[in-house]
Amino acid sequence: FPEAELTPVLDEEAIKESLEGKDVKIIYEDEHILVINKPCNLTVHGAPSVKDATLVDWLKLKKISLSTLSGEERHGIVHRLDKGTSGVMVVAKTNEAHISLSEQLQEKSMGRYYLAVVDMPIKDNIIIDKPIGRSHNNRLKMAIDEDGRNAKSAFLKVELSKDEKYELIAAKLFTGRTHQIRVHLSSMNRHILGDNLYGFKGELNKINRFYLHAYNLYLIHPVTNEQMNFKADLPDDINNFLNKNFQMENINDKIDADNIVSSFNSFI
Repeated sequence: FPEAELTPVLDEEAIKESLEGKDVKIIYEDEHILVINKPCNLTVHGAPSVKDATLVDWLKLKKISLSTLSGEERHGIVHRLDKGTSGVMVVAKTNEAHISLSEQLQEKSMGRYYLAVVDMPIKDNIIIDKPIGRSHNNRLKMAIDEDGRNAKSAFLKVELSKDEKYELIAAKLFTGRTHQIRVHLSSMNRHILGDNLYGFKGELNKINRFYLHAYNLYLIHPVTNEQMNFKADLPDDINNFLNKNFQMENINDKIDADNIVSSFNSFI
């Protein structure tokens, strides 16, 4: 029999080397929660297929106190982002905070708004309610599947590019399925720039990521019960693309957190 393959445990130097160039920015921190802006191409937690250092490795390297409810490889992780998605995440530093934040996720009193650049404008603000399951043709992908788990997303038009070829959109999730935004957009024949896995084809082949960013997070503080909102600044690559192809004076007003929330509320 072939020997079982064990995932090697990374030592501190290997973790530092693997994390080089992946700048995790701290947006807010107190003794209960940590809010960060995760860079793209950083996996949140370990799995048998993950060889590089993860966000959990980074947290432990920084000796940040973490909840233990999610198990060894997922310390502190209440919700996640795909490896290729950048943006705002909250990490639980205590088990008490973890329980509260998990309950908020279930009750929808905690959530995020995303920004994405798509290869063709969507026709109108839209809610998509289609179940998602593992693709039968490609195990790396998810797909619309009648036997899958229920999935509901809302998409909001934000701004057309100067040549009207691309569009900046915002998204809000009512469920948390793997690759949900990408799958629901693909079901409308719209693709996030750089998302080759879900059908993006274009001359922008130099993009080494897809342009999807978790922009705004709202939650209730697990101890003080204060309503809190956090914004994760757009990464340089998305910002540079927008500056080059869009009228930024229009965008800056439209992606104000209050404006995004009120715009969604008006059609949901």
